[in-house]
Amino acid sequence: MSGCLTNKDSGLRVSSVLRRAIKEFGPKHLVDEKEDTCWNSDQGSPQWIEVNLDSLSNIEEIQIRFQGGFAGKDCCIQMTDENNANHHIMDFYPEDVNSLQISF
Repeated sequence: MSGCLTNKDSGLRVSSVLRRAIKEFGPKHLVDEKEDTCWNSDQGSPQWIEVNLDSLSNIEEIQIRFQGGFAGKDCCIQMTDENNANHHIMDFYPEDVNSLQISF
């Protein structure tokens, strides 16, 4: 899995963390491959995840898993260019299930 974000949290930012409990629910849990941990956002919309790849990268797929009842409904992928302009790449609509979902 060349270039996989697994166990890399330095380039991850999130919109919020439940009760600001970073150790329990922070962004590092997005990529730790443990089924008993997760990023847990605070309430409200929108919520977001930012990944800084530090260099030009070819994204082949995005894998996401939700806890039942807490799935994102309307999700999108955006990129920010070198001028900090945001560009909409695609929308995706994950299912509200616990199984691994793959986009792209």
